[in-house]
Parts: sequence; C-alpha cells; structure tokens
Amino acid sequence: MYAIFRTGGKQYKVSPGDVIRVEQVSGEPGARIEFHHVFAVRKGNLTVGTPVVENAKVTGTIVRHARARRVRVLKYKRKKQYRRTLGHRQPFSEVLIQDIVVA
Repeated sequence: MYAIFRTGGKQYKVSPGDVIRVEQVSGEPGARIEFHHVFAVRKGNLTVGTPVVENAKVTGTIVRHARARRVRVLKYKRKKQYRRTLGHRQPFSEVLIQDIVVA
C-alpha cells in the first residue's frame, strides 16, 4: 500500500511507517497532520486522481522540526577583487506516516 501526495511544492511516495522530510509545516512535535492533495493511492488496485483522488488523505505525526545542512554559495568576479560567501539552511519537518485513508 502506498500513496503519492504533494506538500511544499514537492511530491512524495509514502507507505505507512515511513519517516519523511517535508518543507516545514506548522504544529508542535507530536501533533497529527493531514495531507489532502493525494494524486494516487494503491490499496490492492491503483486509483489515480484527476488531478487528485476525491476523499483521500494521508495522516501522520510530526516527529521533529530542524534545519538542513548548510549550503554554501560563492560569488566571485575575477580581476575585480570581488568575493562573497553566502550560506543557507532550509528548515524542514520530519513526519511519521500513520495511515492512508480513502473514503
């Protein structure tokens, strides 16, 4: 059994029991969360939505909030003594997938 859904502009293929990293969502660790933009569900047979599956949702629990490893960006122009270093850390949430519901 698996489902394909969208959150944070990305699509994820999940099964119950998976722990995934998604763009940071609101809520405290331990809170339940539901994802309603489900594109496909496989429970025995495959159900594909147009574009989403009606009355389908993926439920999960927020495990933790954190920030990803630093991405370093270097801007450089030769012969001009110009050099800039920037960094970025993207916040994310880890979600434990509990159930896939199709009504």
